[in-house]
Amino acid sequence: MTPQEVRLQPFPPAGLPDPYCPEPAVIRSIETETPGVATFRLELQNASRQRMYRYQPGQFNMLFIFGVGEVPISISSTPGEQAGIDHTVRFVGTVTRVMERLRPGDVLGLRGPYGTGWPLEQARGQDVLIVAGGLGLAPLRPVIQTLLARRSQYRRLLLLYGSRQPMDLLYQREYAGWVQQGLELMVTVDRADQSWNGRVGVVPALLSRVSFDPTQTIAFTCGPEVMIRFTVYELLARRLSPERIYLSIERNMQCGVGLCGRCQLGPYFVCKDGPVFAFNRIGRFIRPEHF
Repeated sequence: MTPQEVRLQPFPPAGLPDPYCPEPAVIRSIETETPGVATFRLELQNASRQRMYRYQPGQFNMLFIFGVGEVPISISSTPGEQAGIDHTVRFVGTVTRVMERLRPGDVLGLRGPYGTGWPLEQARGQDVLIVAGGLGLAPLRPVIQTLLARRSQYRRLLLLYGSRQPMDLLYQREYAGWVQQGLELMVTVDRADQSWNGRVGVVPALLSRVSFDPTQTIAFTCGPEVMIRFTVYELLARRLSPERIYLSIERNMQCGVGLCGRCQLGPYFVCKDGPVFAFNRIGRFIRPEHF
């Protein structure tokens, strides 16, 4: 191919969206989950693009507020089960605090999806142990829903989940349905109030209450990084091999395509090579100062 031919090649390839250009997306609904957290259901304005849009549980989008900036947010809906794309957002930063003021019908920018998904195919025929803390349940919600929709393809399904206090637990309206479909659920909080009759303690401590066969189990974990660290330590102590432990980690992701380098971890870019990693790939690059 000559240099002239190289210059004439379209970018992005014909039919694909420009990965650097946000597409207009309409807010179809906003559902409050907990104080300071809400789920936004978005739909691309371009109907043909919305029909073509595909993603995997564990991937994320960059959400763009015109005149403010953009932020990476995990997709919290299940692929193919509904119109629109869900993002569960905590209103804590410059961009998300502006999102808090948006209403259904408003338009923001969306580009993606980016990153890697959870290895659901690899988990077939296995026990699946999910450990989540706080907002870390959001990128695992589509995993739970997908596993339950394909319940016969997996063995035991177990979710250990916790938050700082009862009012911070996500998706509480869905727990009963999950259990009814075959999910074993254990919930804990760091601090109880008068309304709470359940377990009290940190999420990794729940692992001492469950038994599992390390040769037949695959673990997915997401949440505050200190929780992930102690969860991994406990799983390794229970003889779960590093290649069977998957974690989703957060870094300062700016471009989403591995060019800006802000999310680099060792030889990897979290936005492109993650955010879901097997622990045996990144364990040697994770030190206490990274959490």
